Amino acid sequence: MSNIPFQTIDWSKIEKTEHKGETGTSFWQTLQFDGLRIRLVTYAAGYLADHWCQKGHIVYCLEGEFVSELKNGEAFSLTKGMSYIVSDDLSSHRSISKNGVKLLIIDGDFLKYNEHQ
Repeated sequence: MSNIPFQTIDWSKIEKTEHKGETGTSFWQTLQFDGLRIRLVTYAAGYLADHWCQKGHIVYCLEGEFVSELKNGEAFSLTKGMSYIVSDDLSSHRSISKNGVKLLIIDGDFLKYNEHQ
C-alpha cells in the first residue's frame, strides 16, 4: 500500500455508480487507492445482495438499518452507529436492507487472511 497524503473528501462530488441486487439497488461512491478502497454505499429499500461475498470489510452504519446474513445461517442486524469487521475468506456474507441504509465500507489488502495468526 502506498502513502496517502492528507486530503479531505467531499462525498457530494464523488460519482455514484449503480449496482443491482437480487432485489433492489445499491449506489456506491468509491475512492480507490493502492491496496485500499473506501466507499459510501447506499442500499435502497428492499435491497438483497446478488451474491455471497467473501471479501474482508470494515462496515460502519451511518443511517438506517441492515442485516448481514452469513451463509451458515447466522444473521446480524446493524443500526446507526454499529460496525462489523471481517478478514478476507473468513465468512460468506451478504447484505439485506428492508427500509434502506447508508454505510461507510473500507476494505483492502490489510484485511487479507493470514493463516499464521
